[in-house]
Amino acid sequence: MITLEGLFVIFITWIFVIPISWLLSRYLEGVFSSGNRILDRFLEPAENFIYKITGVDQNKGMGWKEYFKALLLVNFLEMIFAFILLLFQGNLPLDPMHFPDVSIPLAFNIAVSFGTNTNLQHYAGETTLSYLSQMAVIQFLQFASAATGLSAGIAMIRGFSGKTGNLGNFYRDYVRSITRVLIPLAFISTIILIWLGVPQSLSGYQTVGGLQPGVKEIVYRGPVASLVSIMQLGTNGGGYFGMNSAYPLQNPDQVSDLFEIGLMMLIPTSLLFLFGRMIGNRKEGRTLVVAAYLIYGIDLMVAFIPHVLDRGVEVRLGSAASVFWTVTTTSFTTGSLNASLSSFNPMVILSAFFGMLIQAAPGGTGVGLMYLLMYVIVTIFIVGLMAGRTPEYLGMKIEGRDIKNAVYAFITHPLIILVPLIIALAIGIGKTPGYPYSPSSFTSLFYEFTSAASNNGSDFLGASGNTLFLNISTGIVMLAGRYIPMIFLLSLAEGIAVRKRSPVQGLRTDSVSFIIVLVVVIFILTVLTFFPFLVLGPVLQLLKEHMVVIL
Repeated sequence: MITLEGLFVIFITWIFVIPISWLLSRYLEGVFSSGNRILDRFLEPAENFIYKITGVDQNKGMGWKEYFKALLLVNFLEMIFAFILLLFQGNLPLDPMHFPDVSIPLAFNIAVSFGTNTNLQHYAGETTLSYLSQMAVIQFLQFASAATGLSAGIAMIRGFSGKTGNLGNFYRDYVRSITRVLIPLAFISTIILIWLGVPQSLSGYQTVGGLQPGVKEIVYRGPVASLVSIMQLGTNGGGYFGMNSAYPLQNPDQVSDLFEIGLMMLIPTSLLFLFGRMIGNRKEGRTLVVAAYLIYGIDLMVAFIPHVLDRGVEVRLGSAASVFWTVTTTSFTTGSLNASLSSFNPMVILSAFFGMLIQAAPGGTGVGLMYLLMYVIVTIFIVGLMAGRTPEYLGMKIEGRDIKNAVYAFITHPLIILVPLIIALAIGIGKTPGYPYSPSSFTSLFYEFTSAASNNGSDFLGASGNTLFLNISTGIVMLAGRYIPMIFLLSLAEGIAVRKRSPVQGLRTDSVSFIIVLVVVIFILTVLTFFPFLVLGPVLQLLKEHMVVIL
């Protein structure tokens, strides 16, 4: 069971993150709703210049189709730029290590991965990417994809608030997400990380004497701190190094470890509070916070049941910190790692699966809130059927169109995980010739497609996943997992935005009983959908490791 060490690690993080997230939600309300006059004087001239040269009317309200088309256009242009830069990396400046060009399949996978906020890494960054690629591709896309998710989440909140009759303007939301939220927070975080010992340099790698006489060691360094700050803040997860935050130069000690955990929790938590502020009912926002953190807490309890890590774990941070990080990074769909996944007890991996499959505990930047509201609509519909009354939320009736959009968004997730997984199993990907799939090899492949579809990015394979099939297949899955559910969820938000509301609320959705029902529904839907595959993977692995024989 969880130890005092584990409880302390969790408590010390939550006691800082939740109050700071609440304060950040006040700032975000000023950025996206009521206006923020303090920063207007400094940032409006630059933002207006951007709108002018791009021909954008920032005051034009958008329906879901126009909002999504603008989002898709900007994202695809960013990914095309990143893809081209990677292909010609070896002929571009800021490459003191003289790395060659990136292959077409890997460049495609990297551009899609970081452009969709997934950050799945089929490469080791310190031996594959130049400084220019690390900054102009990886860090650039981490800002851009986080801003995209944040903008979509804000559009969803506007729809549910019903105050504007539309979803807002994507270009305005996107620009403000970068200039007023991500850049200031990332700048502050970068300074703190440098102070904590994370390097920030462009002077090339250094060769030093090793632990043994005559043996030289390479010290990999670069613009690490600036990448780590946005990778955690934007729930991106893709690290500078192949070992991610298990590498000491990316995560030096326990203090930096807790700080990086807090960064990945900050914006998703603040958006739950922001929901209550923008709809004019803070109790509803607190309901989402409690529900999301209750799911997150259950995942932590499952992971801490064994509290035992096998050989290979990164011991300098302690097992409690490693388990806490793994559950947090999958619950917040960040995907960064501070220990090898293969070193964990299967119970930890099962908990990680739950975080990625649910995507709302509380999920990634912006998108986690969208999925949580999807679950709210489904739960209200189920409760309405059980009670024999018309489902209502925030004083408005939930119609058939809303239920369809929520269900379509939910069904998309298992389809884009299980279909490519079955294809991969059928053609023997990751299978030892002459032997059936073992529980561990099945788990690693199932985890790969789950992580890709959930836009999470953590995986077992790492650089060994740099194959033609996995680069292309996971790239397609990442695109589908990012954009197809977003279509239905933005459509859901627009339908609700124009609906008439009554000051008299029927079903109370800010009560403890509704929170419990919501959490139960989320777990039931997830378990029923993926149960056979979870049994064949981490559950069977758990039984096998404990030598339990099922007759």
